Amino acid sequence: MKTSDILILLGGLALFLYGMHMMSDGLEAAAGNRMKRILEKLTANRFLGIAVGAGITAVIQSSSATTVMVVGFVNSRLMTLRQAVWIIMGANIGTTITGQLIALDISAIAPLIAFIGVSMVVFLKGEKNHHFGAIIAGLGVLFIGMGMMSDAMMPLRDSEGFIHLMTQFSNPLLGILAGALFTAVIQSSSASVGILQALASSGLIGLSSSVYVLFGQNIGTCITAVLASIGTNRNAKRTTIIHLLFNTIGTGIFVCVCMLTPFTSVIQSLTPDNPAAQIANVHTLFNIVTTLLLLPFGNYLASLSEKLLPDKGEEEEGGHSLMYLHTLPHAGDYKIGWAALAVSQLQQEVYRMFQFARENVLLSFESVEHRSTKKMTQILANEEYLDYLNMEISRYISTLMAQEMSHKDSKIINGYFKIVGNIERVGDHAMNIAEYAEMLCNKDLKFSSTAIQEIQSMKAVCLTTLDQLAPQKSVSPLHILEQVAKYEQQIDDINAQFRQNQIIRMQNGTCLAETSILYSEMLTDFERIGDHALNIAKEYTTMWEGESKEMGIAATETL
Repeated sequence: MKTSDILILLGGLALFLYGMHMMSDGLEAAAGNRMKRILEKLTANRFLGIAVGAGITAVIQSSSATTVMVVGFVNSRLMTLRQAVWIIMGANIGTTITGQLIALDISAIAPLIAFIGVSMVVFLKGEKNHHFGAIIAGLGVLFIGMGMMSDAMMPLRDSEGFIHLMTQFSNPLLGILAGALFTAVIQSSSASVGILQALASSGLIGLSSSVYVLFGQNIGTCITAVLASIGTNRNAKRTTIIHLLFNTIGTGIFVCVCMLTPFTSVIQSLTPDNPAAQIANVHTLFNIVTTLLLLPFGNYLASLSEKLLPDKGEEEEGGHSLMYLHTLPHAGDYKIGWAALAVSQLQQEVYRMFQFARENVLLSFESVEHRSTKKMTQILANEEYLDYLNMEISRYISTLMAQEMSHKDSKIINGYFKIVGNIERVGDHAMNIAEYAEMLCNKDLKFSSTAIQEIQSMKAVCLTTLDQLAPQKSVSPLHILEQVAKYEQQIDDINAQFRQNQIIRMQNGTCLAETSILYSEMLTDFERIGDHALNIAKEYTTMWEGESKEMGIAATETL
């Protein structure tokens, strides 16, 4: 093999991988959020889950990308472990579409496909046209690279050493190990299967040897999901175990079939003159048959993964930890839906932080109302957790902002950064109110019964205002803003009225100077809580502006 052939081979591989990368980027920009929402909502039924997993993976041509999304959803508790089983099965079926496309041998018109895609990017206006142009151009570049690889490997047919190496893969164990290792390195079963098809088309490896490499490639593709599960919760890790079990069991079954039956001969007879189609057909049969065989045992796979990776009990008991932001998906991993996944995880963690702040508002008002410090320990613990979450979420957002993403996703993530700051300030004002309860106890001071009734009114309207920001179905961001603005105005009106009442009590001599100061400070904190709630609602409306019109469902997202 000449140096020029090696360079052409490397160039073809580069174009092949870059074509896949272009398609992934185009699909991420065009439909990443939509794909994420489809996976979230259409997985309750096993057959529908398999269909959704297969359909999305067929479009994005990467079972690894789909599986990584599923790992993220399970980690974020947006999907159960048993729902993930069906998506993974479907993803393994959907990933076979790449091999079938390659088997069509459309490399002759690949330059035309690339030209059409590039023309759309260069000459057409509109962001969506550019995204779809990138997808089409990526497909063309992929096939150009495929053709270059096939041509460059032709001289290897005369290399005795290379032919001898290929014959070693007739040993099932060696073939499986080679396929798994190569796929694990490039982290794309579609790409590794395409390269195997190029070898077969050049006459360098026969179907009897390539099937074992193919089976190993199905195992090797699991490495991407395994890497994505590092640092996630136990259920997310179990998702990768299910993926690995599926392909390992399928490999065991098909190795036995190949060794005990004329399976490869039958496949060859279907398309005797097209080695690439033979590999594509085996790949498709492997995943469809394995899915059908394991379909009745999906829940058992989930149970087996729970036994292989049992719960540890209370992890990090008494310590602070993030519940949803365990891993940071990023664009460099060329995973479809990474930004949508990051937004989902961020949304869950921010709402968790919001719940701590809301609880402290309740506990603080109750402490003043009952002139008690019994709940101070819980209030302090919540405040510490709020500070921790504020720091960790802000750090996560800062890292996200350094990644390349669409303007829409960037606006949403930036909005959450501002929301986190407002939640932290709500917690600070709640802490101030709790400290007033401590001062009342330490100095043996009391509010009048009238003031206590007013404090109860403050508590009620504060909690009602904050509750408008909790997740609500079929409620638009604009409606949430209108509701919060209404209650925030009510807080302002109450604040003005209660200050006037306080002045009257002071004039009547029913209010001591010291308690009057504390009450005045409490009114200020009460008003500030309303202001920060309104800031959150405004930011939320800005973040999702136009999203509900485009998706039709994003309006139900909150915080």
